Amino acid sequence: MISRIDLRGDALPEGGALRDLLPRAEFDVEAALETVRPICEDVRHRGSAAVIDWGEKFDGVRLESVRVPVAALARALDELDPAVRAALDESIRRARLVHRAQRRTTHTTQVVPGGTVTEKWVPVDRVGLYVPGGRAVYPSSVVMNVVPAQEAGVPGLAVASPPQKEFGGLPHPTILAACALLGVDEVYAAGGAQAVAMFAYGTGDCLPVDLVTGPGNIYVAAAKRLLKGRIGIDAEAGPTEIAILADATADPVHVAADLISQAEHDPMAAAVLVTDSEELAAATEAELVTQVAATKHVEERIEPALAGRQSAIVLVNDLEDGLTVVNAYAAEHLEIQTADAAALADRVRNAGAVFVGPWSPVSLGDYCAGSNHVLPTGGCACHSSGLSVQSFLRGIHIVDYTRDALAEVTHHVVALAEAEDLPAHGAALKARFGWKVPQQ
Repeated sequence: MISRIDLRGDALPEGGALRDLLPRAEFDVEAALETVRPICEDVRHRGSAAVIDWGEKFDGVRLESVRVPVAALARALDELDPAVRAALDESIRRARLVHRAQRRTTHTTQVVPGGTVTEKWVPVDRVGLYVPGGRAVYPSSVVMNVVPAQEAGVPGLAVASPPQKEFGGLPHPTILAACALLGVDEVYAAGGAQAVAMFAYGTGDCLPVDLVTGPGNIYVAAAKRLLKGRIGIDAEAGPTEIAILADATADPVHVAADLISQAEHDPMAAAVLVTDSEELAAATEAELVTQVAATKHVEERIEPALAGRQSAIVLVNDLEDGLTVVNAYAAEHLEIQTADAAALADRVRNAGAVFVGPWSPVSLGDYCAGSNHVLPTGGCACHSSGLSVQSFLRGIHIVDYTRDALAEVTHHVVALAEAEDLPAHGAALKARFGWKVPQQ
């Protein structure tokens, strides 16, 4: 059901050589660019009509308008299962606690007497938030996108999610209810590359945005790459991943359950166990057989995910090697299930989010930990962060120098300008002092 990779014995290779040994899903965004390019160009030129046409082709439903009526949002919230509403309320409450603490404040540094640099943080004016709607329904992604944008103070916020034929062309009602619960009333029934293009170029229904965030399939990722520059993006999200670093103290029932929890997302989802315990590896393999047989989405998602090249049990000499492996892998989600989990977690350098010990499973982070579940995939955690309030803010430096403070540093500016053969840069200062460099 799941393969093994044995890295015991010899010293581990370094850098890219080690990464090449580790399991990873094939996710060729570059190849998908040529598929999404004509879609995005069509939306650019024909606007809402193109979004509707591509929605009919890909989602099987013909819309009159991509804008979701406000009445449909209110109705979805009224009809929401009370237990789901209570769970969303708690998810929102916890996410607000964490993201509100991420807010940055204006800070002024006095560089010299009379010379200051102030950094202020300004939210982007308008964002488009993408919520997937393919194999599963993700109201939690509404929460994870909207809450940090709201806490950052973004004034304009729009959500797009694919139209669903069984709901008359509207996005799934639970997604609509989550939007209503968060006070978002600008929602569009649009999915895939056409939704990203709608946000980037604007249409008759939707004003263009400055930034697009949220996970999606390979075509959403490709459209983000194609349109990056016209819009800002959070990341090109690939298939979801879980890596678990565990020793003999870990419970194989927990480990197997957590691997399956990510495998049920998608047949390309990655489930990786890194362990120094042959006994845990064998027990986890047995548990996978038992637990998979008792769950849902087996043939279409879980079995292909666990059997795919992106999933494996990786055997290592010891936990030091295990830590090296998970840092090289840079997982979207990393669980540490070891005897001293907190100490090991503190040494992790590359992960989207780290889940410490047996009582902090990834599923908690997906919904109600308070952390954000929009995280870097495909090894991007070695250079990128998950979605946060900072994703929606821009730092602006405000430079304020007096005459004396400028005079004091002019000779340095002139020297550097002339060293770079940019004499007009220095002249811009000398002009303020009668074309003479002030005496020091």
